[in-house]
Amino acid sequence: MKQTWLGFTESGNRGSGLGNHFASALHENLHKLFGNFGREGITKSSHLEKLCLIKERVGRDNISDFTTNLIKSFICEYTQRFALKNIDPSLRKIVVIHKVQFNYSTESWESAQFNLPWMDSDYVLLTPTDILTKDDTWINKTDLVEDFERLPESIPNDQLRAQISNYFKKVLPKHRDKAPSKQEEKAAAIETILHFPLLIDAYIKYKEDTGDQATALIRENVEVSKQLYVEQFNHLRTLLSLHTDFYKLGGETYIEAHERILFLKDIIENKGGHRIFYIKNRPIDREEDLHVMYRLTWHNTPSDVSREANDGRGPADFKISRGAKDKTLVEFKLAKNSQLKRNLEKQTAIYEKASDAKRSIKVIVYFSENEHDKVLRILKELGLTKSNDVILINARNDDKPSGSKA
Repeated sequence: MKQTWLGFTESGNRGSGLGNHFASALHENLHKLFGNFGREGITKSSHLEKLCLIKERVGRDNISDFTTNLIKSFICEYTQRFALKNIDPSLRKIVVIHKVQFNYSTESWESAQFNLPWMDSDYVLLTPTDILTKDDTWINKTDLVEDFERLPESIPNDQLRAQISNYFKKVLPKHRDKAPSKQEEKAAAIETILHFPLLIDAYIKYKEDTGDQATALIRENVEVSKQLYVEQFNHLRTLLSLHTDFYKLGGETYIEAHERILFLKDIIENKGGHRIFYIKNRPIDREEDLHVMYRLTWHNTPSDVSREANDGRGPADFKISRGAKDKTLVEFKLAKNSQLKRNLEKQTAIYEKASDAKRSIKVIVYFSENEHDKVLRILKELGLTKSNDVILINARNDDKPSGSKA
């Protein structure tokens, strides 16, 4: 539901939807994992997140999409109450929303009418922060596998615990001269969990019992997102407006993108802009946050700034285009990225060919002297030391003067 705004995105709000893979996974496991749906004996309630635990390519986005559709009526009513109380009538519109709720008598979906915020020729649905999270769901496959050794202990049946232990040892690869690898242990754990679905319920029960930690984590994640995206990135926009012609640039996409990055570099290195990258004095460690920041700085540009679709060769970060013949790619990377050399050496050429772009710019952000030295070493090895298409941004906080110009 592209009208549902959950937060900041790299490429817009239109998702790919649930798709056939999710539908097949749900249908396949309805009788296996959800045979006692609504009548759970171990867990306190039903959990759709089970699908994330046992099926590849069914992740947090699928669960988010599915949940959003299940609670569509609640979200519409919540948004309407907020809009009627806080938003001017000129910025609202009465709209008909399809498939708001399911009528169990007629076994059909029903539509309903709501007075909602209206922007850019579409309605907007808001989400209360207390049901938001960031990154993975509290119940997730990574934690399930990492907690595998502890799970059998929660099974009260001694015989069943022994069967689980025996099955795991049987499927774990045996090597004559070395112990099984972490990857092999993970694969064996997953196979054992699938063979004994009771372990999934045991894991979910543990997660339910520690749900207060989830609430605290959610609040912290939402607060960090608010500080980073709303407050600190907004400060960056102000700095760019006051000190540069960043928002007045035009011309060919390569020149425009190059000059915007140099403006951004100057603000970060010389005018206190580096502070936007730090939360509680620790640097951000996700390239996704860099992408959101860069996308926000292109607000109101006449160019089309889009996130490249993943076609199997991996997506380029951004494609800046003005028509079919003027396209430039921009890659934002953290210096600590373990795949940085490979990306600089091979991937960009693949992206350019796939996108029919003539030029590309690589931007590397570093937070320490060691990261800076690492980048210089890689650039030297690849013969890119003097390339105008590789721009380094110094976001260190230990080499800036205390009397910043910010």
